[in-house]
Amino acid sequence: MGNWVVTHWFSVLFLAAWLGLNVFLFVHAFLFFEKADKYYYTRQILGSALAWARASARCLNFNSMLILLPVCRNLLSFLRGSCSFCRRTLRKQLDHNLTFHKLVAYMICLHTAIHIIAHLFNFERYSRSRQATDGCLASILSNLSHREKEGDSWLNPIQSPNMTVEYVTFTSIAGLTGVIITIALVLMVTSAMEFIRRSYFEVFWYTHHIFIIYFVGLGIHGIGGMVRGQTEESLDESHPHKCAEFFEKWGDPDSHCKRPQFEGLPAEVVMYPSKVLELQMNKRGFSMEVGQYIFVNCPLISCLEWHPFTLTSAPEEDFFSIHIRAAGDWTENLIRAFEQQHSPVPRIEVDGPFGTVSEDVFQYEVAMLVGAGIGVTPFASILKSIWYKFRNADHSLKTQKIYFYWICREIGAFAWFNDLLASLEQEMEELGKVGFLNYRLFLTGWDSNVAGHAVLNFDKATDILTGLKQKTFFGRPMWDNEFSTIATAHPKSVVGVFLCGPQTLARSLRKCCQRYSSLNPRKVQFYFNKENF
Repeated sequence: MGNWVVTHWFSVLFLAAWLGLNVFLFVHAFLFFEKADKYYYTRQILGSALAWARASARCLNFNSMLILLPVCRNLLSFLRGSCSFCRRTLRKQLDHNLTFHKLVAYMICLHTAIHIIAHLFNFERYSRSRQATDGCLASILSNLSHREKEGDSWLNPIQSPNMTVEYVTFTSIAGLTGVIITIALVLMVTSAMEFIRRSYFEVFWYTHHIFIIYFVGLGIHGIGGMVRGQTEESLDESHPHKCAEFFEKWGDPDSHCKRPQFEGLPAEVVMYPSKVLELQMNKRGFSMEVGQYIFVNCPLISCLEWHPFTLTSAPEEDFFSIHIRAAGDWTENLIRAFEQQHSPVPRIEVDGPFGTVSEDVFQYEVAMLVGAGIGVTPFASILKSIWYKFRNADHSLKTQKIYFYWICREIGAFAWFNDLLASLEQEMEELGKVGFLNYRLFLTGWDSNVAGHAVLNFDKATDILTGLKQKTFFGRPMWDNEFSTIATAHPKSVVGVFLCGPQTLARSLRKCCQRYSSLNPRKVQFYFNKENF
């Protein structure tokens, strides 16, 4: 009897701790979103429904993190074994694993219901404030997305009075994943009812494996960033406590209050030949390393499509950039949207940055960088960073030599990279490091007129096609010759070979790395690295 009482009280204390954590997380999140200045303007549209939605989401995430632990059999077995020296009453708690699993599931259902109801109110208030014409603060905030000067500084996801709540729900990441998560949860809960579980166990068993869809949906549910707050920079310039009541004068020359910003990334656009678009975006809480990439979404084209693009800017620059080549419907529509001079700049959303193998380039004494077409983008970031390191006399740079190969089908593709290579040529010359960068450009598509023109002007100091000192080669690299030359020049070095290009080229380079690496580990070794998205 005594042991049963002790075991019972341990169970009560454990449940009390779990419930206490839920209460703490809910209250903490509720007060934060109800009081924080960052969400002052968001509350002008949504009211307290914002805090209810975010607080329930916090508890929902916490319990979703716990839900699988009680049914991880290997984990339970491990805990039983590792607690063998513990008192029996402690180990006995593990016998209640399924009970706790059900309690956590009930808590998830409760907070899901709160979250959905709160967002129903949020959508209704988003729609109402978007359709308002009385010039109130909520109406002004909802129209920020249509002010050309504000660009990406939107607060209301309903972008026009004609846009319905249903449309936003099924075309936004948050809305669509929310529907999928809810359906998955309903199916798992209903199939777990005792009658179904006992009579139709296979239905229960297979339906419960929908948890994979549930967790995937939960993981990407917040990517869309539908609920937004004022940026830190905007809070410093136009704090709501001193500027909210003067919203009618936002942006006036005589007013000290600017329009609030809501974590937008205003883009600058440069168009190059060969249909290559450069987007330059301000670094606002964004940090990066060389060779990394981001996912890009343009809601004007598609709310669901996210495409990866390598960052072409250097970490030392005060902006980050990507280069986009027209290669399909989405990229062509994006370029077309930015080409329209009289239209507002399309809103761009980014996710990242994410690491790639190119981050390791500075770990090698000698590096071979091979880019095919637009595949040169990760190396733009690397070469720009090197340029800044030389300018700032960065002595921590381990790399002593870079061999850069760029293979393109048409002349125009070289245009956007010429300025960077010209700057590097000049910088290396001034610093007495002419031999640091050895680059070669290969043109694989040309006609007789282009070739003849290049031959006639071959004796000129600069290349007739690119304007660079290094002449353009016609055809493809002879990789055996290139690897043999590098192996001879660096007989005891570790050479990192980095490729951003097609699989056929990857196979050739991988074979060359194996063929020209010495059997003696103290002599030249080639290590192959390929960008994969």
